[in-house]
Amino acid sequence: MVFYQDCIKPVQNRKVEIFDTTLRDGEQTPGVSFTQDKKLEIARALDRLGVQVIEAGFPISSAGDKASVKEIAGLGLNATVCGLARVIKADIDACIDADVSMVHTFVSTSDIQRINTIKKSREEVIDISVEMVEYIKRHGQKCLFSAMDATRTDVDYLLQVYKAVEDAGADAINVPDTVGVAAPPAMRWLVGEISKTVKIPIAVHCHNDFGLAVANSLAAVEGGASQIQVTLNSLGERAGNADMAQTVMSLEAIYGVKTGIDTKHLVETARLAERFSGVPLAPTFPVVGANAFSHESGIHSHGVIKESKTFEPGIMTPEMVGHMRRLVLGKHTGKHAVKKLLNDAGLDPSDDELNQILERVKDLGDKGKKVTDVDLYAITEAVMGDVAAAEKRIVLEELSVMCGNKVTPTATVRVTVDGKSYTGAMTGIGPVDAAMKAVERMVDGNGMRLRDFRIEAITGGSDAMAEVMVGVEDGKGRMVTARAAREDIVQASVEALISAMNRLAARPGNG
Repeated sequence: MVFYQDCIKPVQNRKVEIFDTTLRDGEQTPGVSFTQDKKLEIARALDRLGVQVIEAGFPISSAGDKASVKEIAGLGLNATVCGLARVIKADIDACIDADVSMVHTFVSTSDIQRINTIKKSREEVIDISVEMVEYIKRHGQKCLFSAMDATRTDVDYLLQVYKAVEDAGADAINVPDTVGVAAPPAMRWLVGEISKTVKIPIAVHCHNDFGLAVANSLAAVEGGASQIQVTLNSLGERAGNADMAQTVMSLEAIYGVKTGIDTKHLVETARLAERFSGVPLAPTFPVVGANAFSHESGIHSHGVIKESKTFEPGIMTPEMVGHMRRLVLGKHTGKHAVKKLLNDAGLDPSDDELNQILERVKDLGDKGKKVTDVDLYAITEAVMGDVAAAEKRIVLEELSVMCGNKVTPTATVRVTVDGKSYTGAMTGIGPVDAAMKAVERMVDGNGMRLRDFRIEAITGGSDAMAEVMVGVEDGKGRMVTARAAREDIVQASVEALISAMNRLAARPGNG
């Protein structure tokens, strides 16, 4: 055992519940608003993950939010459905009317918030907290109590509040780092002090203002917390909240803590949240980002090909979280990575040919070009000469688009797939979207889907040359990229998409 793992022995084999607040905190993210249908789908996805508690919303905030919470509560999920409420009877009644099985009630306890927002004395805060906890319990609901801004609250007073609500019947208490100012040692100490005062479960809710939300959540577990509140993709107000995937995998893989989460669904659930929120995941986002298990460096690629643990955590593999390991081409690429990618595509260059191919790949990288799989295959075919290149299964025969300020963007595409001609039309939010959808629709039976789309470079002028890069993934999770450049962005986009689909269709196993 590595020496530092001795530090986490006290928490190993413990159980920590995951309490997800995406449906509430996610909508605090600027510009994010989930429709009712999307909320229901997110709730089902969270339940499939194995989340123990889902905070479905703040029912008093609007009629729509109350209706969504009520519908989620009626889905028959395995997770406990919770509603948020201030220490106000109307808020609590709205939660009860929405049929939740847990009410999460909160009140500001720090002097700065108490004086400037709710304008109540310390004694009044304790009195109303006790009264509302008792009110919730009289209605037969589970009660979670939060002392908002706990990490900026006088500790002796904070302990008084928590002890009072425990005596009033609260089922659990929550310690929010509302403005993200705690440091991990402080959070560990604070939760430890609280655990000496109360015997009911302790949860934490950490904000990410300094990028410490996950670290503070883990430190809280070390201090005695048994529940962590998280969001998908770290969504939330300001800099967001503790991220679901990072928190869960840190607990499971590093700490040896059981969360009950089915981790193989983490990537697909993160992508769902990305699509519904419109907030893109950075490629370098831990655990679920596109580059989380990608390797370009020659040393790294060589090591990973031989033994994945050399340059990956080992205790967390891509398979564990529903991800894929990928080798990326660029100026740092090594020979072993190029050889593996070519061998996987059914190409077997000699050592001399491989050296020439590698030199040309690095030359493209040195020029600032992103080297795609199609670039690699084109270089390989040029170097090897008359190779048995994959026969194109998808051929673009015709493309036409119609758009205007009073016309719904529409694209008509005619393609040949395995020798059969297909024509289809689709509408979209723009001509590119319409054209891409039309192509995807006609090759739907091959299980290929567009996963990435970027315009990498555009020259100046109205006749600009657009360089479009796409990533296409098949039903087995295998992904290739392709690029096309034309003055017409629509045509470049479609050509890149079809090029990637052809290369993916030519891979072994895609008969």
